[in-house]
Amino acid sequence: MVVSRDKTPTAQETFAQMAQAAGLRGRILLTVGMLILVRLGKFLPLPGIDRTAFAQSIQNSPVIGFLDIFVGGGISALGIFALGILPYINASIILQLLTAAIPSLENLQKNEGEAGRRKISQITRYVALGWAVIQSVGIALWVRPFVENWGPLFVAQTALALTAGSMFVMWVGELITERGIGNGASLLIFVNIVSSLPTSLGQTLELAQSGDRNLVGGVAILLLVFLVMIVGIVFVQEGTRRIPILSARRQVGRRMYLERSSYLPLRLNQGGVMPIIFASAVLVIPATIAQFFKNDVVIQFANYLSPNGPAPWVHVMIYLTLIVFFSYFYASLVVNPVDMSQNLKKMGASIPGIRPGKATSEYIERVLNRLTFLGAIFLGLVAIVPTAVESATRVRTFQGLGATSLLILVGVAIDTAKQIQTYVISQRYEGMVKQ
Repeated sequence: MVVSRDKTPTAQETFAQMAQAAGLRGRILLTVGMLILVRLGKFLPLPGIDRTAFAQSIQNSPVIGFLDIFVGGGISALGIFALGILPYINASIILQLLTAAIPSLENLQKNEGEAGRRKISQITRYVALGWAVIQSVGIALWVRPFVENWGPLFVAQTALALTAGSMFVMWVGELITERGIGNGASLLIFVNIVSSLPTSLGQTLELAQSGDRNLVGGVAILLLVFLVMIVGIVFVQEGTRRIPILSARRQVGRRMYLERSSYLPLRLNQGGVMPIIFASAVLVIPATIAQFFKNDVVIQFANYLSPNGPAPWVHVMIYLTLIVFFSYFYASLVVNPVDMSQNLKKMGASIPGIRPGKATSEYIERVLNRLTFLGAIFLGLVAIVPTAVESATRVRTFQGLGATSLLILVGVAIDTAKQIQTYVISQRYEGMVKQ
């Protein structure tokens, strides 16, 4: 196979390497096999539950609809993998927040290297286990009206099955990350979202074949909007602001090495999909409380915040505000301008026209704030435009495929493609060394 040694592998070269190279082929087969195994586990039911009555009770629940995005319908199906990767995601978010608040965890992440990261990973697993037990017991208590022989034994059996299933899914995610093509947890979520696409596409085709011109036009407009949003997500996810950096001159013996120019990349969307997930989770809380406490005031308040409530504009404004807030919050966790400034000073590098130290950190913070604002506005548009178009066209077959799903699908697809290209490049250079 002819390869381009100094360039990024082409699509043809990548597919050829996937088919020919035993190492990469083995990683891909392992990944596909594990993903299929996890999907099959969704359909192994928990015993003793009246599923027909349960399905009717959660038919229009916004909470279940939001959570099912990440577990591929596992919660509504009540399989042994119902929790899926959710406890691990929750544990990862909790550890990210605690790392910024607890100095010992921050020291583990920043100064302990690989050993520190392994300790944080182990702590994340323990937190995920505890979170899985809590969620499993909550589900066992939640399905009580639909169980004939409900009791302590049922709670213990259900909690044990769901916790074991969640820990197995977490292990599969880590196995894919280490021995597969990487991004195990993200790929599990990706497959869960993709699993709902055939149903949505089938319903959309049925609407298009109904003969109603308005619906046919609505389907065409909705599909066009989704395509435009996907292209926009790709550009924003890959968009970076490159701040130029000059390294100091170095003298080695009698030779003087001139300044080297490079750049400091700051992503346009630092938080990725996390601001939308946090904002959606906050807006789901009133609906969750309303389900558990049958209070008229709470129910009216939850309906008022709903996108289908009496004042949709209130929902839109609160949603946008939360997305902007969490975008800045998450950007502050991911990027620390003071640390960047200190690292540049230690390396003997500087930004042209900006003095090292406090002036550099203030400059990076200003640039980061502007980028975060633009990224937050884009996330708000991604979150609201598809829903608005669905309401205007009356085509709701893609209602489960919202902004969060689109961002995850596109982001994971880009990361996975880059990961495969990395393996192709590494195997290319291994072949060059052997030659």
